[in-house]
Amino acid sequence: MNLPAHLIENELKAFESRFREAVKSNVPMLDRIMQYVVKRKGKQLRPMFVFLSAKLCGDINDSTYRAASLVELLHTATLVHDDVVDDSAERRGFFSVYALWKTKASVLIGDYLLAKGLLLSLDNNDYEILHYLSDAVRKMSEGELLQLEKARTLNVKEVIYYEIIKNKTASLLGAACAAGGWSTCQDRMKAERLRMFGENAGMAFQIKDDLFDYANDKIGKPTGNDIKEKKLTLPLIYTLNKCDKATKKEIIYIIKNKNTQSDQVKKVAELVTQSGGIQYAVDKMNDYYFKAKEILNLFPESETRLGLEQLVEFVKDRKY
Repeated sequence: MNLPAHLIENELKAFESRFREAVKSNVPMLDRIMQYVVKRKGKQLRPMFVFLSAKLCGDINDSTYRAASLVELLHTATLVHDDVVDDSAERRGFFSVYALWKTKASVLIGDYLLAKGLLLSLDNNDYEILHYLSDAVRKMSEGELLQLEKARTLNVKEVIYYEIIKNKTASLLGAACAAGGWSTCQDRMKAERLRMFGENAGMAFQIKDDLFDYANDKIGKPTGNDIKEKKLTLPLIYTLNKCDKATKKEIIYIIKNKNTQSDQVKKVAELVTQSGGIQYAVDKMNDYYFKAKEILNLFPESETRLGLEQLVEFVKDRKY
């Protein structure tokens, strides 16, 4: 499945230059770091969701570009901070900002990006868009803290897992879609529908990420990485809740004490696969995909609606 970038090709090109302008600084060191960050951005999935959601509701305008920039600024800020929290030396196959400039600079860079995003909206009176995104940032912080709390015990109910990923991952994608829609129509009902659409797409996105931990092909993310970091993924939670006491005890012992040993990590992955945890997660991911599609079908049929559907399919079927 290819990304539907052709529908917003000109907008994405214009966004590139606008985003570079948005992160510029008068501090030489900060400007160098920003250039490094911009050059290593990913596939711009979130800005694509913003632009397609906007186009679904009306004509793309300056407010749409600012919404896309705000989403990318906030997302980048959280990634920079996440690398500090996770002590991660890599980001998308390159050295992370944290690896190159260490903790103090990374924290300040994340703060700088957050401030730039806030000012971009405030200076242009984009209050409703800022509200959507600020609420998402609050939820992301709550999700991260809840995950941190639950990871200590390795005892998480499935309902808590959904709360964590809804806040941590899906809230930003939902806000991105709502902000995009609002920028072109100022219709709360349409914006809310798009928020729910994005939230369900985000849930599917995170569950797909969970599945990468058990993939055998080259996916750009180390297999077993979440196990090594003691992160509770849906396949693992399902297995811990369904297996017998002896197997559960063994899995928890490995994750807590032998999570750096490749053979032990592989053993956990095999137990998860044998328990049906992989298939269960695939089914749940598909459920969220179809929920997103149902909400999208509330909008009139168009090339843009089809593009958004293809974008969610890409999220569901991607290999990395």
